[in-house]
Amino acid sequence: MASDGFTTCLWFDGQAEEAAHFYVSVFKNSSIGKIARYPEGAPQPAGGVMTVEFTANGHKFLGLNGGPQFKFTEAVSFVITCENQEEIDYYWARLTENGGEPGPCGWLKDRYGVSWQVIPDRLDDMITDPDPAKAARVTEAFMAMSKFDIATLEKAYAGE
Repeated sequence: MASDGFTTCLWFDGQAEEAAHFYVSVFKNSSIGKIARYPEGAPQPAGGVMTVEFTANGHKFLGLNGGPQFKFTEAVSFVITCENQEEIDYYWARLTENGGEPGPCGWLKDRYGVSWQVIPDRLDDMITDPDPAKAARVTEAFMAMSKFDIATLEKAYAGE
């Protein structure tokens, strides 16, 4: 097995290159790599983008223009762990712009239908706290949220 990790393949219906450029614009440490085009006689129009390699936040992706057969679902999502409310607000705004949809508990779908969860980095510590009352208060608070609000979660954690 290759020693440099995994590459996530995202199946699009004609928007792979557009999506790759979008993700590269949203995340730091990102770039566009090789682009392969469909040859004559392929199941898609010759010259159209078949695949686009890109890196988003250091993670390798391959965007594939495979056609309309498959759609994204919430069964797979990417988690963005944020240090502060400013980061949460940034990713939430960018990923829901131009047709994205907010969802419950920090989840959203971007304009391409890819699911993301934008969470504060302290969330895991809060919901796994050895004090079950603290964990329950935080869980109850975030279950009522769409976009996470760190101040509200901290107050719930503190019992305020």
